[in-house]
Amino acid sequence: MAFPSLQKLAIAALLVAAALEGAAAKIARRSDGRIHANMPPRPSVPIVEIETAAAPVTSRNGTTLPPYSTTYYFDQLIDHNNPSLGTFQQRYWHTYEFYETGGPIVLFTPGEANAAPYTGYLTNRTVNGQIAQAQSGAAIVLEHRFYGLSNPYPDLSVKSLQVHTIQQAIDDLEYFAKNAVLPQPDGANVKPGQAPWVLIGGSYSGALTSFAMTNKPGLFQAGYASSAVVESIVDFYGYFTPIREGMAKNCSADVQAVIAHIDSVFSSKNQKSINSLLAMFNMTPLASHLDDAAGALRNNLWDWQSLSPTAGYGTFFQFCDALEVKNGKSASAKGWGLNNALQAWSSFWVNEYYPNLCGDLDIVSCLGSYDPTQEYWTNTSIDNAGRSWFWIVCNEVGFFQEGAPKGTPTLVSRLVQPPYDERQCTYMFPDQFKDLGHLPVPDVDATNKAYDGWFTTTQNLFFANGHRDPWRDATKSAEGTHFESTPGQPIAISDGFHCSDLSTANGAADATVIGVQKAGLASIAGWLAEWKPS
Repeated sequence: MAFPSLQKLAIAALLVAAALEGAAAKIARRSDGRIHANMPPRPSVPIVEIETAAAPVTSRNGTTLPPYSTTYYFDQLIDHNNPSLGTFQQRYWHTYEFYETGGPIVLFTPGEANAAPYTGYLTNRTVNGQIAQAQSGAAIVLEHRFYGLSNPYPDLSVKSLQVHTIQQAIDDLEYFAKNAVLPQPDGANVKPGQAPWVLIGGSYSGALTSFAMTNKPGLFQAGYASSAVVESIVDFYGYFTPIREGMAKNCSADVQAVIAHIDSVFSSKNQKSINSLLAMFNMTPLASHLDDAAGALRNNLWDWQSLSPTAGYGTFFQFCDALEVKNGKSASAKGWGLNNALQAWSSFWVNEYYPNLCGDLDIVSCLGSYDPTQEYWTNTSIDNAGRSWFWIVCNEVGFFQEGAPKGTPTLVSRLVQPPYDERQCTYMFPDQFKDLGHLPVPDVDATNKAYDGWFTTTQNLFFANGHRDPWRDATKSAEGTHFESTPGQPIAISDGFHCSDLSTANGAADATVIGVQKAGLASIAGWLAEWKPS
């Protein structure tokens, strides 16, 4: 799948860093922020391409402004519960390209990522910029604590990460809004109460938008939450439900057949059959940990998260075509059946997929998860998004992407269940969990109680979701839920994928996406019209 140019640069930089840090660190610096190839992807905001980030910006009145890529710094509190600990430098990016006095301040954080590649969210190529343009506002991209170079401490050790919590991140948003002097002519006089603020986020940062507006009522006049994973869930097998529903039926049928066969063989005591199956996927070195071998095949399904209405012929479609196109002919909805699918999948995996997934790493270094001494568990250097996110996963949100329970169709192995990931939490953060006496279970009940999860009733908050979003079942549009869309809290859903509605290009490509975008812009406009200074 083609990546935007800035993303290519970011990936190249991460790969260079990886090469310098050794083979194990290559996994720790994957482009999707995952620590390990058997670790689920983050609920991340897609990068929106912008080729002019370093060029001067011309405002609507003809004034030349700094480039979008200009980095600013804010003195953020290290610990909002103990201000005496001092501050750290939190990075942000800003433009007042469309701003006129009295207009809103549009605040966005990409959440669990280095924010430098996200300057496209200052422009009208995104809903953020569309709101700023329509409402004569200024736009901000704020880097989340413990991601990129916005770190309270110089490492990501367990000791440092004690102040890496959802609540601290919410408090960051409040402290920034109330104290930042923005780099624009009236930048000292646009704090909440002096100007209306709009909070925008997608995926985790979409959830953070909901959480912040629930936790800090009245701070933000309006909010826009795209693909917001508001409900924290430990066993998030529902991640694969929209994939199974959205992918080609023949591919879904054959994937399910192969996975059922793998689970049957790996759960048997027939060592000859087990060895034969491992050899097909070139995974013989994983014979002592069959859950690693079976779980690795989730990677082919995780590629779905990269899809969008504007995406071309990407890796996920190559995978399905490898299974379903034979001698130039596509299989019926029933697929070709187990024998063909197993041969086709293993051939695709060995010859095409594994080299791209793991490069020159050996099987155990890339796919094995049982050696707690490997560097991807012990590396505490900053700008390691996977480690920072896994801390939140292990403590507060869960989202372990596993095989579905028996009786429910599954695209991934049932050998992989929450204890598989919870064990990895103890490898990465031994000092945090060493005295538990059992595997750590993320305290999702506390998170959902604190911020109301699915059941938030916060007003002036627009939820935008996609039917084909793998994270859908953690949003207000989850299957089996029936939350009412109201004027104060609209819930709009398109045929899009993950955070598709944040990009204006996706709206141009999909009428259902632009319908959601127009509804969101209209809601925001109405709520801003109601704002009065205080």
